[in-house]
Amino acid sequence: MLYKEIHIGTFIKEKVDENEITMERICKFLGKDEDVVEKMYNSKSMDSDLLLRWCKLLEYDFFRLYSSHLILYAPPAAINKNQQKSDKIPYFRKNIYTQEIKEFIMKRIISGEMTQSEVIKEYSIPKSTLHRWLQKSDNTNG
Repeated sequence: MLYKEIHIGTFIKEKVDENEITMERICKFLGKDEDVVEKMYNSKSMDSDLLLRWCKLLEYDFFRLYSSHLILYAPPAAINKNQQKSDKIPYFRKNIYTQEIKEFIMKRIISGEMTQSEVIKEYSIPKSTLHRWLQKSDNTNG
């Protein structure tokens, strides 16, 4: 399923191939040798500073893969809604649903794989948000 299992090395390798970036340029930009780069392609996870460098090199936000995973598979618990907000780290009031997430959800509804109620329950997407997506989808298609 989309975003369920993230193997970051595979995604990076796909983007490198898509952009036709040479190994020489990658090694120079990252300050690593070819063996280390090849190991990164086989790595399920990596250090965030290194991933940030890959994002810059490939001009792609790989962190969104993880954000999308959190939105779809680890919705925030309602228990801690009254928790004190920290002044030291940013607080995000809303989930940001990427176009890919919207398409994924809409595809599951349209195909009959899930009902609207199941989507709301499974992914903790507000009912009003889902209805807005469906209205836009109807206006676009009809």
